[in-house]
Amino acid sequence: MRINETLKKPMLEAKYLNVDNTDRYRPIIRLFYLNYEKLKYWIYQEEVYEELKEDPYFQEYTPEQCQQDLTALTAWGNLITTQDTRRVTTIEEFKNKKFRYQLSKATVEIERMVIRVENLFIESSSLEPTLLERVRMNLEKIPQMQNEEPEKIYSWWNNLGSDFIRLNQNYQDYMRELNSVKAEQMMKTQEFLIFKDRLIEYLRSFVKSLQINASAIEQYLKNTEEHQIIAILEKEAKYEVSIPQIDVELTKEMILDKVTGRWQSLKEWFMATEDQQSEVVRVFDTTNEIIRKITRYAARISELSNSGSNRREEYHKLAVMFSKCEDIYEAHRLAASVFGIEKPLHLKGLSGRKTESINSGVFEEDPHVVTVLPRVRTYKEKAKRSGIADRSKEKEAVRLETIRRLEEEQKLLRSYIKDGKISFAELPEIEPHVRDVFLLWLSKALENKHFRGKTESGEIYYIENADTKETCMLHAKDGILQMPAYTIRFEEKK
Repeated sequence: MRINETLKKPMLEAKYLNVDNTDRYRPIIRLFYLNYEKLKYWIYQEEVYEELKEDPYFQEYTPEQCQQDLTALTAWGNLITTQDTRRVTTIEEFKNKKFRYQLSKATVEIERMVIRVENLFIESSSLEPTLLERVRMNLEKIPQMQNEEPEKIYSWWNNLGSDFIRLNQNYQDYMRELNSVKAEQMMKTQEFLIFKDRLIEYLRSFVKSLQINASAIEQYLKNTEEHQIIAILEKEAKYEVSIPQIDVELTKEMILDKVTGRWQSLKEWFMATEDQQSEVVRVFDTTNEIIRKITRYAARISELSNSGSNRREEYHKLAVMFSKCEDIYEAHRLAASVFGIEKPLHLKGLSGRKTESINSGVFEEDPHVVTVLPRVRTYKEKAKRSGIADRSKEKEAVRLETIRRLEEEQKLLRSYIKDGKISFAELPEIEPHVRDVFLLWLSKALENKHFRGKTESGEIYYIENADTKETCMLHAKDGILQMPAYTIRFEEKK
């Protein structure tokens, strides 16, 4: 083992765990960490003080003590500060230096180590689209798990939970790194342009995978019966209790409460509730905001590079041209050509020109008439009285034409129904509007719990093979769509 200089230095970031005021420092760090988990990285002193005061232990806590604690944690490297100038309204507030505080990277890792002792898990940060796909594939095995042995259910549940935890924590870590002070400082450098495109492509690939898999997972969770997953989780809890543990007493109720809580967290991650939006929406918005921020910084760097170009030769040439002017009037004309007219004359009302020729003069254009109205509040235009025209014939003609068009469309749609069903794998090349109607019927049935739906004309239908794994190619005049080989069956009218 080789002892280097880094190994000899004391680790000040861990000092808050074992000092005189640890009972105040640790709740502050835990408060920052919990907000970090919710993607709230920056916190003000007032917010820290208000959160701590809600606990009875901190009833006698003062703002001065809070300021001292935050200063101490900043000195040890646990917190990173930046002065907030956006809220400043007076010079006095600017002098008082209102700060925002953020957890340092080392403190996040230390706090995670502490939480790991409290039976939580930690993984490295990255955005892995494969985790979304693995979560989706594991959820698709729920019907299969109902009849499996407890050992397989336990393995399946562990894989699903591990992938979900890694997905959540890796995303949070990666977003925090991109939102850190160090990342923002690096984005302002010229070297950032080298791998800017690679970073944006990486984030966009994650967003694309998120859109595809999250939508499928949400739809699958909506269609999953609650009693099915409860039965599976009860088998998993029963098997986990049967595993011998040393110096740990576990009951089935404890394990079932834990696994149902994790299942509820997974549902809330992908599905929105009445009170709050899903975590997927937050992930999507945060990632897109990072992409926009990267693009803004890159554009700003490019503008700064272009603005610093050397124009000495251009200025010298302009100076020579001005020196050759015979009088001040010629210099004025040259200045107007180079810098623009100082007081331009704006002509209003030339909106409808008959020609786009640049050689056409103002006097060659048609006059523009402006009706001047009195500038008094009591002025009102005289209403033009007219009788009510009889348009009953036109309305009747439009109504008959609409009925005829709808009958033709219904006749065309019925022509594709063979033996009371529509098999997408057997359809010939169809019109785009016919395809849109069939896909609309299909989506209505798939959103229904029993895979049933009703057409505009009142016909009831259902999907025969809603769980099919086969695919087919649906040909239309505007393109080819690859889709599951569904079959729509129409019920006979009684």
